[in-house]
Amino acid sequence: MTREEHLKWSKERAIAEMDDTKKPTSAIISMMSDLRKHEETNKEALISLCGMILMIKPHITRQEVINFLNGFN
Repeated sequence: MTREEHLKWSKERAIAEMDDTKKPTSAIISMMSDLRKHEETNKEALISLCGMILMIKPHITRQEVINFLNGFN
């Protein structure tokens, strides 16, 4: 799987997780996990960015999560 394909898959899984659990933060946690699963996305800066958004926006909305996820490219 290419980096781009992996990111697309990760975003789709994160949104599905959020919609399933009704918890926007679960999407960020899912994304953090999936980023670690590909050599080209297993970067501490990307994973730290996810952790930071969880800390500064604990009540993040669904749309804010989608906007955040779409920022990964």
